[in-house]
Amino acid sequence: MIRVVLIDDQPLIRTGLRVLIADTPDLEVVGEAGNGADAVELVARLRPDVAIMDIRMPGADGIEATRRIDADPRSTTRVLVLTTFDDDEYVYGALRAGASGFLVKDMPLESILDGVRVVAAGDALIAPSVTRRLIGEFAARPDLSPGVRPGERPGARRVGVDGITDREREVLTLVGRGLSNTEIAGELTISVATAKAHLARLFTKLDARDRVHLVILAYEFGLVAPPG
Repeated sequence: MIRVVLIDDQPLIRTGLRVLIADTPDLEVVGEAGNGADAVELVARLRPDVAIMDIRMPGADGIEATRRIDADPRSTTRVLVLTTFDDDEYVYGALRAGASGFLVKDMPLESILDGVRVVAAGDALIAPSVTRRLIGEFAARPDLSPGVRPGERPGARRVGVDGITDREREVLTLVGRGLSNTEIAGELTISVATAKAHLARLFTKLDARDRVHLVILAYEFGLVAPPG
């Protein structure tokens, strides 16, 4: 059972999501909050698997709440941002804060439920086509790339890349290009299970929280060039 908390300042949105999830046997709503500050407290107390997080809320917004949740060393909760705003700046801010996914509220309901499952499983909810555009732009901005000091270019730092094998480096490069597990397997002529195994080792070796983080690291290590 995937334990979920709902964070949104609109009670109607929370009610709709709660009713939707109630009809889903593998998901369970365990708590709700209407602002970012309450969200941080709720997550710390309940330790849910996924927090579905709005962005614009009174007091601490969703991006600040996500940042606080991600900064808690005891937290294993993954944040799925669900908002009416799909402006790039919101996406950049959410990913920088530690969100594992970003969806908009006008998506099909089944896609939202699938998104919860994807994030709970430890993956990032960014489709390959979106990854190629969005993460490329995100990683090209030094002020938004985690692990890059002010004034450094993404790709200038190589710490960590020497600790992975040649095959893992190939996989990381393809992840950075936005390929799915199936596409990676086809590109390298390996099975999907083997591709997943390489990814699992990359998560551990690079201390990456999810696929989005691996994409950003691929840019930081200079394995993939930002589009330009």
